[in-house]
Amino acid sequence: MSTSTGRSGAPYGDEPGPLALAHRGGAGLAPENTYAAFALAAALGVRYLETDVRLTADGRLLCLHDARLDRTTDGRGRARDRTLEEVRRLRVTGGGLVPTLDEVLDAFPGSRIAVDVKDRAAVGPLVEAVARAGAAERVCVAGAWDGWLAQVRADLPGVRTALGWRALAALVTAARTGVRPHRTVATGEFAHVPWALVRRPAVLTRLVGMADGLGVRVAVWTVDDAPTMRHLLDAGVGAVVTDRPDVLREVLLSRGEWVVPAPGPARPRVRRAAAGG
Repeated sequence: MSTSTGRSGAPYGDEPGPLALAHRGGAGLAPENTYAAFALAAALGVRYLETDVRLTADGRLLCLHDARLDRTTDGRGRARDRTLEEVRRLRVTGGGLVPTLDEVLDAFPGSRIAVDVKDRAAVGPLVEAVARAGAAERVCVAGAWDGWLAQVRADLPGVRTALGWRALAALVTAARTGVRPHRTVATGEFAHVPWALVRRPAVLTRLVGMADGLGVRVAVWTVDDAPTMRHLLDAGVGAVVTDRPDVLREVLLSRGEWVVPAPGPARPRVRRAAAGG
């Protein structure tokens, strides 16, 4: 099974300095999880894109956050009850259509992709899609239970993962209580932590210190204002996940920490249905 990074350069997370992740492609700048959002973030020089995957009735992976189509498209009902062909007929609220993970991996070869897995049935198709693209080393799988992520690591050599929910809960509890976590907590390279859980400065400081000691990089989501971004960066977090990658870019530039060069242009190979404006 290939783990080539292709034209993407270093594997996911290997760059120095704090990472900027465009949440759902940069949902504050364009409709979430659309080609337009991913392309705009890439054009800003944001190398890390975050998305979610949902399975269709015919086993295809959509870049879609919700289980239902109602909020983000003009469709109704559950994504898993529709075939890909049926989803292609829907329009995303604000413009565009729903891309597949295969299309996004192909269209953005210079980007690293953080993928939130929303249900267990999507794990196998996710492994297959990443393997087909030869993209394991530029993908981080997150947002899932520990067992799902263990399966991903076993089936995709070279892939990065975040901590599963159980391991993350143990790390956050340790940060709140000050009791050092056991090394078995470090089941992945990243800890994707909701901002609401680390608002207390003491908890944030302990969490970052404990994670560093375990070799785990802390990524805090979802943060869209410059003061909070600066606060997190001052605390030493390894990544900030944001709907406003333009704001985070300016913050990092002002600190001399925008060290990742802009990737080349996306290859316009997403099917016309997915790239509609």
